[in-house]
Amino acid sequence: MNELRKSLIALLTALVLVIVTACGSNAGNGGESGSGSTSESTNTGSAEAAKDTITVWTYPVYETYEADLKVLVDDFMKEHPNLTVKTEMLSWAEGPQKFDVALNAGNPPDLYFHAVDGAYASSGLELPIDSYLTPEIKNDYYPGTLELAQVQGVQYGLPLYQFQWGWGGNKRLLEEAGIDWQKIQKEGWTWSEFKAAAAKLTKKLPDGSTQYALTTDGTSLDFIELLTRNNGMPDALDENGKLQWNDNRILDTMTFIQDLMKSGYMPKETAALAPKKRTEMFYAGQTALISKAIPYYDVMIQNRNKDIDAGKVQGEKIDFVLLPVPHNDNAPAKAMMGAEGYLMFKQKKDQGEEHAKNAFLVMEALSGAKAGMASNQLVLPFVRDSQAKEFAGKELGQPANIEASKVMATTMQMPITLKLDNDTSAKMKQFKEQVVKPNMQALFAGEKTPDAILQDFVSKGKLIVGK
Repeated sequence: MNELRKSLIALLTALVLVIVTACGSNAGNGGESGSGSTSESTNTGSAEAAKDTITVWTYPVYETYEADLKVLVDDFMKEHPNLTVKTEMLSWAEGPQKFDVALNAGNPPDLYFHAVDGAYASSGLELPIDSYLTPEIKNDYYPGTLELAQVQGVQYGLPLYQFQWGWGGNKRLLEEAGIDWQKIQKEGWTWSEFKAAAAKLTKKLPDGSTQYALTTDGTSLDFIELLTRNNGMPDALDENGKLQWNDNRILDTMTFIQDLMKSGYMPKETAALAPKKRTEMFYAGQTALISKAIPYYDVMIQNRNKDIDAGKVQGEKIDFVLLPVPHNDNAPAKAMMGAEGYLMFKQKKDQGEEHAKNAFLVMEALSGAKAGMASNQLVLPFVRDSQAKEFAGKELGQPANIEASKVMATTMQMPITLKLDNDTSAKMKQFKEQVVKPNMQALFAGEKTPDAILQDFVSKGKLIVGK
């Protein structure tokens, strides 16, 4: 009987070990695999520390980011042989929806690449990381950069880089028109100065087509957001949630846009232009300036020029010039900037504090010194001192554009969305999508006047925002 009891105990013990091992192998699966590419790095090293799996969902931040990310993950795995890091590369088009589905189901990945968002924080699954930040990490970030990944003062992410939105120029066309683009990069320019330049940049080409001074797309809100920021309004609402786009400042901004359209400085078909078409016009020399432009255009256009030399692409080579957005003559220049990086989440079936600590270790590895390759590729200011040192002398952007990006960073204004609660942020998004977007297309098309649009903003703003 004793022998039978011993056999049963041994059998039960073995079964428990099998179950524990199986459960451990599924830890942190971050949802089912989607349409993006997936890679998994695994080490079977030391058994002293508990094994764990950390999932990372990210995007092709730049052309070679997937390959560069794999190097970072492999290096991390060598230093932490008890951890498995599973990465999935999402598409920009479908990734956000895939993540939202996973979050709503209570099974997000451990780490997700995105700007901080109040909606994520209110889900109850996004993890604040203040308790994991060491003095060394805090001191490594440049002043004001960590704050770009906070919501109402709570740290929810580690910035990988500071994104910038500006305008871009064709150096040849600017110089042919006598525009001192180097001065503009250093000192900025006013709306009056831009109008004077636009008159010189707009002309008929030999084939009968028009070279426009400026082209933007009519399908997004980037243009109005860039201009209002440079007219004393950082966003549609202020930091107290009060509607801002309801006074003479928004009227002046829309009147400025209307004047550009009436003067022929922008294409009359702007309302129907998609971002791709705007870029095609820039490449074809049909517009001297584009809005919005990001510093990464510098590297992208350098690569395009190489393809033209190699016979892979047809067209004229372009020297890209990064320019600040002009500001109202009576308002200071303000750059549209923010941060994107990694955010940390738990699942509905919380895996505990040790798992969260492991996720933060991965988060820091993907945001550290060598991760500065993102800022370097995107021609953006580094967010950490260690990153700047790591890539000193290896900059990919043209020196003038690198310096222009730094100058723009000095005029950065903290995004209003970081100071609003989730409900107020949602109201602002609703106001922009339902009221601002159709009115901007009507303004571009000449179907509504700035005064009529202002009345719409005031009346519908009260209904949606409430103040």
